[in-house]
Amino acid sequence: MKTMNTLRVNAFRKPMTLENVKLPDIGEDDALVRVTASGVCRTDWHLWNADWTWAGVNLPIPTTLGHEIGGVIEAVGKNVKGLKTGTRITVPFNFACGCCSHCYSGEQNLCDEASWPFMLQGSGGFSEYIRVPNATLNCVPLPENVSELDAAALGCRYMTAWRAVVNKAKVQGGETVAVIGIGGVGLAALEIATALGAQVIAIDNRDDRLAKAKKLGAVVTINNTDLSVEETAKKLRSLNNGRGVKASIDAVGISNATLTALECLDKGGRMCTVGLTSQEDHGELNIPVDKLVFSEWSVSGSLGNPHSDYPELLNMISAGRLSPSQHVTRQISLSEVQSVIDQMPDFEVDGYVVITKFD
Repeated sequence: MKTMNTLRVNAFRKPMTLENVKLPDIGEDDALVRVTASGVCRTDWHLWNADWTWAGVNLPIPTTLGHEIGGVIEAVGKNVKGLKTGTRITVPFNFACGCCSHCYSGEQNLCDEASWPFMLQGSGGFSEYIRVPNATLNCVPLPENVSELDAAALGCRYMTAWRAVVNKAKVQGGETVAVIGIGGVGLAALEIATALGAQVIAIDNRDDRLAKAKKLGAVVTINNTDLSVEETAKKLRSLNNGRGVKASIDAVGISNATLTALECLDKGGRMCTVGLTSQEDHGELNIPVDKLVFSEWSVSGSLGNPHSDYPELLNMISAGRLSPSQHVTRQISLSEVQSVIDQMPDFEVDGYVVITKFD
């Protein structure tokens, strides 16, 4: 019987344990994927922390986290099409059915029957191997010059930022865009908006992250430490010819970031939030509705990225216009993951941390 290493959550907010378990069985529509790179995302911390139960997310225990995956096909079920042993792939963080109305309309990220790697036995990315259900749809082949490290880096944070910037905030070349929170999603949003020709104003409370934002192309940076939401917006306007921005990306999800993203908008501006709340807010924020009406602000949420939008994103990476792997600051082993998770409550993790050693 073949076995693999996997990192298990056996209790919320308790250290994960490295265990050796049987390889997952695959069905006729599934693929067995050898994981070569797996990102450690703030979403994993949220799940380990038992967040989002107020939104109906109830993690099975025990489970294996990990949803930013680059890997290689090891075996496929007899019904799987277009994939074979050795195909290098990435996996969207939600598995889609391909049959519901959302999937048919190209919104696989909103699939009515969606499941996530950490909700299915044998599918979490903190393992040597995973089972991918409905593999014909849910395994996305990588272009020749896009690495599995790129795939893990684009996983959740990067492809989430892509949809937020391109499809939801609808950023155009020449526009001024504010990105609030220069963490994983924020770095990607900044890079993508800049590649589209936008002028990005980066807002964060850490100078080291703002320095990184400058290197990525931010035209203005604002440290909002000790500034209120209104003071941050006022400072942005003073640095932007007295006007707000055409679009903003809330890449954090806590109330201060979301409200800052709103207050920084010009009239008619568009705000997209991709951050999710934690125990502090429990999914509820107070929004200035009267300002929203008087200024005709548009507000949207963004969840992941539809499978149908991956070709455009991968083509940008293949062409060298985007580089997810440049944000990878550390490559670690499974045994080091818990120490990364433990740093996340205080936003101490810089860039993308990716598992590339599965011992």
